[in-house]
Amino acid sequence: MYYLATILPAIRRLKIPFSRDQIMLLMVAFNEFMLAVEIYLAHSISGTIVPYEWIPIIFGVIAGVVLGFGGLIALRKRTLAMWMSIPTYLLSITVGLLGAYFHISRAVLAGAPAGQQISISLTIWAPPVLAPLTFALVGVLGLSAIWVERPVDSGMLIFFGGRHLQLLYSKTRGYFFWVSMAMLATLISSVLDHARTDFSNLWLWIPTAAGVLGVVVSLGIGVINKPSKGDIWIYFVSMIVIIIIAVTGAVLHALSNLAVNDVIVSERFIRGAPILAPLLFADIASLGIVVLFDPDETAKLKEYVKE
Repeated sequence: MYYLATILPAIRRLKIPFSRDQIMLLMVAFNEFMLAVEIYLAHSISGTIVPYEWIPIIFGVIAGVVLGFGGLIALRKRTLAMWMSIPTYLLSITVGLLGAYFHISRAVLAGAPAGQQISISLTIWAPPVLAPLTFALVGVLGLSAIWVERPVDSGMLIFFGGRHLQLLYSKTRGYFFWVSMAMLATLISSVLDHARTDFSNLWLWIPTAAGVLGVVVSLGIGVINKPSKGDIWIYFVSMIVIIIIAVTGAVLHALSNLAVNDVIVSERFIRGAPILAPLLFADIASLGIVVLFDPDETAKLKEYVKE
């Protein structure tokens, strides 16, 4: 169902050249590249990036290029896009899980006495455990977007060779669940980052509230089989609000990194408040809005996957 047209009927008059899933694929490619940039900045804090820390950086750049090309040809050469993209998505999930493992190992003192291996302070100040999992979440989103669903909203995905997989819910509802999980991961990361300041600034509670809103609203509309027009409006407005808060947070982070007399010092932007971190909320909320686009791509597909 074209949810965005349900609340904004005029949108039907726009001739969008890309299908909803193709937009998702292109945004996945963009996210892979931006993850590489964000990880480069995060790993630069130590002053020296050790060899294994280059893995997600190099992978993110390569994956962004490969998946970007795959996203562009997805309508005309869907099978080729699948062969190009699926291994990359699986590698993205692997990189995310391995990264989370390495971060967890840094947050746990295996040689400490019983009861002291894990502590709240270690969890807060150690490398962010959930940050690498973003690669895994992006990989899952890509796998969700690359398969053709036919009939629309049936939850029937068409694989190679005409094989089918029947999901318990439609692709659109699956996207809503993904947005909820991504919001939750970002929310936890935000809380852990802001906990380093003990939430001394009351304004820091605003992104926390925005994250909770995103988790609840996206999960709620995913659970509902046939959301009403009011439900869609609540979801849509919530995503817009989250984007506004996220962009404002990025501006505030940038301003806090300025030196005296608003002088830009690159070192402060590397070691200070991360500018890209708040924009992750905006990124996920933007993906959440794309979910509302028309799911029917049969009119745009130039090449059908054989049944």
